[in-house]
Amino acid sequence: MRVHVVTLFPELFAPFVETSVVKKAVQTGALDLRMEPLRNHGLGKHRSVDDTPYGGGAGMVLRVDCVVAAIEAAEAEAGRSHRVLLSPQGERFHQAMVPGLIARPAVTLVCGRYEGFDERMRALVDQEISLGDFVLAGGETAAMAVIECAVRFLPGILGNEASVAEESFAPANDGYLEYPHYTRPQTFRGMEVPEVLASGDHGRIAAWRREQALERTRLRRPDLLRDPGQR
Repeated sequence: MRVHVVTLFPELFAPFVETSVVKKAVQTGALDLRMEPLRNHGLGKHRSVDDTPYGGGAGMVLRVDCVVAAIEAAEAEAGRSHRVLLSPQGERFHQAMVPGLIARPAVTLVCGRYEGFDERMRALVDQEISLGDFVLAGGETAAMAVIECAVRFLPGILGNEASVAEESFAPANDGYLEYPHYTRPQTFRGMEVPEVLASGDHGRIAAWRREQALERTRLRRPDLLRDPGQR
């Protein structure tokens, strides 16, 4: 999986690529992660990539010419990629998007800053993604979240690939939240591990987990329930 990141702050990704599953994906070649510094495509003595908004208003806006130059530079070697604008105005990111992203030959994640992008950028990308209904200082955190989520789906990266199939939002889990997990000690400060989990009866355990996943989803995320009668 090849991912380009267009960013003003490529140094933020240095510790990210040295950590956990992302490090493993890079080391094994499953992830080819490339930074495209936006400042390299800035204008003038100070390599400026932003300007004041037409019509007035607070803050500065990223210039469309600088951002597109960075995207095209990232694509120069291997051709057109799937371009993703990271913006609070995009579609809310969810796990079901990931298989489609990792199936692409290349993805370019474009990180915003300041007041955001010149509106014309939206006609020049393929997709807009948001982490949720809040605003960050920039898109780098969102890019890391998308990359880390995607990496977990790459073959050979997780120690147990069944983890992806059984976790929250997975189709095999009906898209529900994941059931509760317990480990030793069996008793801690008066709190006990449910008896069924120590029973050795795999049928009872599976039924208990299905019930718990449904109940947890009903209480915490009823919007995930496909059948309104379950709410």
